[in-house]
This record gives sequence, C-alpha cells and structure tokens, in this order.
Amino acid sequence: MKIYTKTGDKGYTSLAVGGRIRKSAKRLEAYGTADELNSYVGWLRAKVAAKSPAWHAVVDSQLGWIQNRLFDVGAILAGANMELTEVTVSQLEMWIDEMQSELPELREFILPCGDEMVAVCHVCRTIARRLERNIVDWCDSEEKELPEQVVCFVNRLSDYCFVLARWVAKEEKIMPIFWKK
Repeated sequence: MKIYTKTGDKGYTSLAVGGRIRKSAKRLEAYGTADELNSYVGWLRAKVAAKSPAWHAVVDSQLGWIQNRLFDVGAILAGANMELTEVTVSQLEMWIDEMQSELPELREFILPCGDEMVAVCHVCRTIARRLERNIVDWCDSEEKELPEQVVCFVNRLSDYCFVLARWVAKEEKIMPIFWKK
C-alpha cells in the first residue's frame, strides 16, 4: 500500500466520521496539535530512555500511557465515537501528586531550562496548553459543546509536564533557574 493517497492535494482531509474539511479548519488544528504533542512526548521518552537511573522505566511507562491517550484525544477530535473518562484524568492527578510530594514548595517562577530533558518537558507543557486553547477555540467557533474530559485531560497533562520537569530536575540534581524581575 502506498503512503500517499493524493486525496489531500487540494487542501481537504477526511474525518473519522466521514466527510471532508479544509486543512485550515480549527478542528484539524486541534487534533493536529494533539499529534504534535504526541511527537514531542515521544522525543521526551527518547531523552528519558537515554538515562540510566531507576526512575526512567517508571516515567517511560507513564509517557507511553500518555501517548496512547493523546491518540485517543486525536481520534475524539476527529469524530471517533469514543471518550476519555474521569479515571483517565485521575491517573494523571495521581502521578502529579506523587511527584509533587517529593518537591519543595515553589515560591518563584522558574525558567523552562536546565538540561535538554527538562526543557522538552516544558515544550510538552506549552504545546498541551496550546492544544487546550485550540479545542476551546474550535468548540466556540462552531458553538459546539466542549468535550469535557478531553479538556480536563489536556489541562492536567500540562500540569503533569510542569511537575515532571521539576521532578526530573530534582532527580538529575539540576538546580532550577528562577525568573529575575
């Protein structure tokens, strides 16, 4: 089977539920951003896998789970008849709480840097925030009801990425760099 179909050569793409839309559609921007985030999470997994500490297998497993859920998000946004549940969101919250319990209270803004792995966590965080904005923008523009658990998941995912960045920095003994006003 050929990878190219030529069906998108005129600026349209197919939806999971049938029908075709312009590639510039807000809906496509939303699930394209989910795909972009998934790629960056994959890059983060590659950075984590290159580390030798015992924690890397646990984080890799979490990131693999997240990648699968991001495929779910993309499918839902493309119109597939499936959904995320509160349990999905709760899983992220559990991991956030576990990592957060090992971190000092944050009293200042930190810069998104430290080393490449920490920086990629922050890139994932910001793409998750953009994905959230894209979903809300698409729903607002079409007066469509927000897919509540999808938005909750993406919102929590950006929190997870932020806490993961801090937690990885702690594990790797990388000092945070604080914003200087």
